[in-house]
Amino acid sequence: MGRRIDWYDDPSAPEVNSIKPSAGAFVRDDPGRILLIRRDDNGNWSMPGGAMDPGESLTACAVRETLEETGISIEVTGLVGIWTDPRHRIEYTSNGEVRQEFTIIYSGRYLAGEPTPSAESTHVEWVSPDKVPSLQMDRSQRMRIDWALNRNYPHLDPNP
Repeated sequence: MGRRIDWYDDPSAPEVNSIKPSAGAFVRDDPGRILLIRRDDNGNWSMPGGAMDPGESLTACAVRETLEETGISIEVTGLVGIWTDPRHRIEYTSNGEVRQEFTIIYSGRYLAGEPTPSAESTHVEWVSPDKVPSLQMDRSQRMRIDWALNRNYPHLDPNP
C-alpha cells in the first residue's frame, strides 16, 4: 500500500503531474460535533472527501465519498469554500502521482448511518470542535475546518 504525503511550499517537493477536482464534506451532528476520518494512507485526521469520478458532479462526489469513507449519508447544504493553492502538493507513493490541491468543501447535513471505517479510513468519529487542535492532521485540513467553524461565507482562493 502506498502513502499520501502532503507538501506545502517546499522546494524539495516533487513536481506536479496531475490536477484532479476533489470534494469534501464538513458535516456536524445535532450536538455540533464534526464528522472526521483517520486516513489509512498517512494516519492524519480529515474531513471525508476524494476525487471526482467521470460523469459525476462535485456535489455528488462529496455525498458519495462521505458515504464510502464513513457509512454516513448526507445532504449537501452549502459551500464552505474552494482551495486550489499551487503550493500544496499531494504525493501518492503507490503510483507516483503528484497533485496540485483542487478541493471544494461543502457543508452537509447528517441524514442517516453510523460511523463505520472503510478501506480508506481506520477510524470514523464525531469529534467535538475543541478536540480538533489535538488531532494529527495536515495544515490544509486545519485551515478548512477553521474556516468552516469561524466564517459564514465561502473561502475563495485569493487573486494572484
